[in-house]
Amino acid sequence: MHDSKKSPKKRGAFTLIEIMVALMILTTLFSIAVPQFLRAREVSRARGCVKNLKVIEMAKEQYGMDNHLSAGATLPALSALCGNGTTTYIKGPGPICESGGTYTVGVLSADPTCSIGTSIGAAPLSHTLP
Repeated sequence: MHDSKKSPKKRGAFTLIEIMVALMILTTLFSIAVPQFLRAREVSRARGCVKNLKVIEMAKEQYGMDNHLSAGATLPALSALCGNGTTTYIKGPGPICESGGTYTVGVLSADPTCSIGTSIGAAPLSHTLP
Protein backbone atom coordinates (compact mmCIF):
# COMPACT_ATOMS: atom_id res chain seq x y z
CA MET A 1 0.00 0.00 0.00
CA HIS A 2 1.09 3.38 -0.87
CA ASP A 3 0.64 6.11 1.73
CA SER A 4 -0.97 9.16 0.15
CA LYS A 5 0.45 11.47 2.80
CA LYS A 6 3.80 12.92 2.00
CA SER A 7 6.41 12.52 4.65
CA PRO A 8 7.69 15.80 6.08
CA LYS A 9 10.95 16.95 4.58
CA LYS A 10 13.71 17.65 7.03
CA ARG A 11 15.35 21.05 6.73
CA GLY A 12 18.91 21.06 7.94
CA ALA A 13 20.32 24.30 6.55
CA PHE A 14 19.43 27.75 5.23
CA THR A 15 19.40 28.39 1.55
CA LEU A 16 21.69 30.92 -0.05
CA ILE A 17 18.73 33.20 -0.82
CA GLU A 18 17.64 33.22 2.84
CA ILE A 19 21.13 34.16 3.98
CA MET A 20 21.40 36.92 1.35
CA VAL A 21 18.02 38.41 2.39
CA ALA A 22 19.05 38.39 6.06
CA LEU A 23 22.35 40.11 5.23
CA MET A 24 20.56 42.70 3.11
CA ILE A 25 18.18 43.52 5.98
CA LEU A 26 21.05 43.82 8.47
CA THR A 27 23.07 46.01 6.09
CA THR A 28 20.10 48.33 5.61
CA LEU A 29 19.57 48.64 9.35
CA PHE A 30 23.24 49.39 9.97
CA SER A 31 23.35 51.97 7.17
CA ILE A 32 20.47 53.79 8.88
CA ALA A 33 21.70 53.46 12.48
CA VAL A 34 25.46 54.15 12.26
CA PRO A 35 25.24 57.76 10.95
CA GLN A 36 22.74 58.56 13.70
CA PHE A 37 25.13 57.24 16.36
CA LEU A 38 27.99 59.28 14.91
CA ARG A 39 25.82 62.41 14.83
CA ALA A 40 24.77 61.86 18.46
CA ARG A 41 28.43 61.54 19.48
CA GLU A 42 29.35 64.82 17.78
CA VAL A 43 26.36 66.60 19.35
CA SER A 44 27.51 65.35 22.75
CA ARG A 45 31.03 66.61 22.10
CA ALA A 46 29.71 70.02 21.05
CA ARG A 47 27.64 70.27 24.23
CA GLY A 48 30.71 69.38 26.31
CA CYS A 49 32.65 72.09 24.50
CA VAL A 50 29.97 74.69 25.30
CA LYS A 51 30.11 73.59 28.95
CA ASN A 52 33.88 74.11 28.93
CA LEU A 53 33.45 77.55 27.37
CA LYS A 54 31.08 78.49 30.21
CA VAL A 55 33.68 77.36 32.77
CA ILE A 56 36.34 79.47 31.03
CA GLU A 57 33.97 82.45 30.95
CA MET A 58 33.35 82.18 34.71
CA ALA A 59 37.10 81.89 35.38
CA LYS A 60 37.74 84.99 33.24
CA GLU A 61 35.14 86.99 35.13
CA GLN A 62 36.55 85.92 38.50
CA TYR A 63 40.10 86.76 37.38
CA GLY A 64 38.93 90.18 36.21
CA MET A 65 37.15 90.91 39.50
CA ASP A 66 40.10 89.74 41.61
CA ASN A 67 42.53 91.91 39.64
CA HIS A 68 40.18 94.93 39.27
CA LEU A 69 40.26 94.82 35.46
CA SER A 70 37.88 96.78 33.26
CA ALA A 71 36.01 95.53 30.19
CA GLY A 72 38.33 94.93 27.24
CA ALA A 73 41.34 94.19 29.44
CA THR A 74 43.79 91.62 28.13
CA LEU A 75 43.81 88.35 30.05
CA PRO A 76 46.57 85.79 30.45
CA ALA A 77 46.55 82.51 28.52
CA LEU A 78 44.20 79.73 29.54
CA SER A 79 47.07 77.82 31.16
CA ALA A 80 47.55 80.73 33.62
CA LEU A 81 43.94 80.37 34.77
CA CYS A 82 44.31 76.61 35.32
CA GLY A 83 46.29 74.55 37.81
CA ASN A 84 46.18 73.22 41.34
CA GLY A 85 47.43 76.25 43.29
CA THR A 86 45.50 78.65 45.45
CA THR A 87 45.34 81.42 42.79
CA THR A 88 43.99 79.25 39.97
CA TYR A 89 40.45 79.63 38.71
CA ILE A 90 40.03 76.25 36.99
CA LYS A 91 41.30 73.17 38.81
CA GLY A 92 43.51 70.75 36.94
CA PRO A 93 45.21 71.11 33.57
CA GLY A 94 42.24 72.90 32.04
CA PRO A 95 39.30 72.06 29.81
CA ILE A 96 39.87 70.07 26.62
CA CYS A 97 37.63 70.11 23.56
CA GLU A 98 36.77 66.48 22.78
CA SER A 99 36.52 67.29 19.07
CA GLY A 100 40.15 68.45 18.99
CA GLY A 101 39.60 72.20 19.11
CA THR A 102 41.67 74.66 21.12
CA TYR A 103 40.31 77.35 23.40
CA THR A 104 41.17 81.04 23.21
CA VAL A 105 40.52 83.20 26.26
CA GLY A 106 40.50 86.59 24.50
CA VAL A 107 39.75 89.84 26.30
CA LEU A 108 37.60 90.29 29.38
CA SER A 109 34.47 91.62 27.65
CA ALA A 110 34.43 88.96 24.86
CA ASP A 111 33.34 85.34 25.07
CA PRO A 112 36.03 82.65 24.96
CA THR A 113 36.13 80.73 21.69
CA CYS A 114 36.86 77.25 20.40
CA SER A 115 38.88 76.86 17.20
CA ILE A 116 36.17 74.63 15.74
CA GLY A 117 33.55 77.38 15.97
CA THR A 118 30.15 76.64 14.48
CA SER A 119 30.66 73.56 12.32
CA ILE A 120 32.41 70.22 11.98
CA GLY A 121 32.55 69.34 8.31
CA ALA A 122 28.99 69.34 7.01
CA ALA A 123 27.38 69.06 10.43
CA PRO A 124 26.39 72.47 11.86
CA LEU A 125 27.28 71.87 15.51
CA SER A 126 27.92 74.92 17.63
CA HIS A 127 31.16 75.13 19.59
CA THR A 128 30.33 78.69 20.71
CA LEU A 129 28.57 80.19 23.68
CA PRO A 130 24.90 80.93 23.04
